[in-house]
Amino acid sequence: MKAVLLDAFGTLLDLNAPAPLLRALLAQRVGVAVSEDQAARALAAEVSYYRAHMHEGRDPDSLASLHARCAETLRDALAGMLTEPPDAERLRSAPGELLTGVLLDSLSFRVFDEVPQVLARLRACGFALVVASNWDASLERVLERVGLLAQLDGVVTSAAAGFAKPDPRLLDRAVSLAAAVLGGPPRQVVHVGDSLIEDVGAAHAAGLRAVLVRRRGERHAVEDEVRERADALQRVPVIGSLAELPGLLGCEVSSAP
Repeated sequence: MKAVLLDAFGTLLDLNAPAPLLRALLAQRVGVAVSEDQAARALAAEVSYYRAHMHEGRDPDSLASLHARCAETLRDALAGMLTEPPDAERLRSAPGELLTGVLLDSLSFRVFDEVPQVLARLRACGFALVVASNWDASLERVLERVGLLAQLDGVVTSAAAGFAKPDPRLLDRAVSLAAAVLGGPPRQVVHVGDSLIEDVGAAHAAGLRAVLVRRRGERHAVEDEVRERADALQRVPVIGSLAELPGLLGCEVSSAP
């Protein structure tokens, strides 16, 4: 019995470029013209707020409140850039519900190309597959929308668990879920993610094997610096795509569970 725990964003899912879409939606729905750079900077402010508060989106009501506050963060960021009428006035007077809709509709997730085939191969090799991610209560809905939920045995989010990676308890919860699926504790567990600090750190703290995904073309300057200087973090296998994972785990389709 064995299990693979998977991070979501950056491992299974990517975000389609949101700045151009946000710019278009602001023009269409709010009548506000912004540059792509302004949209990108406003989104960066919103993402920073979201990451600090995503654990608060535990259920539909608290998630709606979180989304509304994220939209206000976006408004505040744009307000600092738009000082001339009529755009500034239109932005200030836009209903919160309208801005929330604009923000959410600008966030569109896609599955990395190799993921469905990799999940199918791992399942054929007898692995239980559980997503363990720092995310709000919407993650299952997102995974269902992109067609991945049916390929998974469970989903554990930081919002539901009450703690976020690198806290190892999130992975402990995921291992327990995998054990329930398998009918007993898995003898082999690996956690796969794209963050050295959050994913590898949580895996090592939980006593699990870790695999780090570094997709080609990505830059992780801050984490690379940490990796070079942090003796506490052991070296881990680094893969450039999830397509390399089955081979790394010795997964042949004919393998017995």
